[in-house]
Amino acid sequence: MDFPPPMAKPKRRPATTAQGEQHRKKGRSRWPWARIGSSAVAIPLALAIVVLGGWYFTVAFGLIVFLGLEEYLLLVRAKGFTPATKTVTLASLAIVISAAMDPAIADTIVPLAGTLVCFYLLFLPRMASIADLSASVMGLFYCGYLPSYWVRLRVGGGLITATSAENLLPFNGYWPTNLALNTWPTALTATLLTFACIWAADIGAYVMGKWLGRTRLSGISPKKTVEGSIFGLSGSVIVAIAGAGYLQWPLWFASGAIFGAMVGIASLLGDLIESLMKRDAGVKDSGRLIPGHGGVLDRTDSYIFTAPLAYYYVTLLLPVFQTMADKI
Repeated sequence: MDFPPPMAKPKRRPATTAQGEQHRKKGRSRWPWARIGSSAVAIPLALAIVVLGGWYFTVAFGLIVFLGLEEYLLLVRAKGFTPATKTVTLASLAIVISAAMDPAIADTIVPLAGTLVCFYLLFLPRMASIADLSASVMGLFYCGYLPSYWVRLRVGGGLITATSAENLLPFNGYWPTNLALNTWPTALTATLLTFACIWAADIGAYVMGKWLGRTRLSGISPKKTVEGSIFGLSGSVIVAIAGAGYLQWPLWFASGAIFGAMVGIASLLGDLIESLMKRDAGVKDSGRLIPGHGGVLDRTDSYIFTAPLAYYYVTLLLPVFQTMADKI
């Protein structure tokens, strides 16, 4: 009697790419440890450099500008454009350095450098395009001129940069002898408060956006939500009001609230502008230098457009608030 052959066991189908990714994610921690580790190193280092000021801050900031500009130029080349790389780089560093000595020199370099960039592109082996001209001048403005306002604010903007000779270090550095922030120089406290507002906006938007975010803010950056942005802006305003009260700004509640809202909005829009450039260039990150964050531009995009706003707010609008307070 013939018996039917035994049925073969069905072969186990390999998990699809999506299924495999899902299984891998289950075993992966939800905490972004690379991002946390990078921040744990970068934040204390940034605070020390900001406190030191002088040429310590200027040189460190010049290095950040150089690295950020390199990433920007890579995005531009990814689009097939040919920017004036060397001219833009040298001019951007010159703007940063001159801002520490005399901001008027930096303001002079910008139009002169823009003119040189345009002239340089006339003599390329192939005919330059409008996009080449625009991308080069944009690099000068976005990665050189705007960030130089941080140097103006902390080092060379006409604000008080040291409270006494005993606090001075070589190379125009500064180190406080006490922890009472309201006795520290105006240039230092204004820079620290602006940084704190940006951090509050970034952290609030990131954490609350992941937790409560439901409504997409913009198609430019799908991960950003309206709910996260509102919490980020609120965090910036709260930090600014608290800081303004502690530092005894005139009409501190109003001046702090306006300052926090301005910094929060500018940091959010700065982030979106960099996302727009990355999306147009077809890349996820501007670089891979910082684990968990991407490139230098990915980490500093929130600071670029806040710098001139913070500088002019502290140097022009705070005196107006002081005049109003004196009349009350």
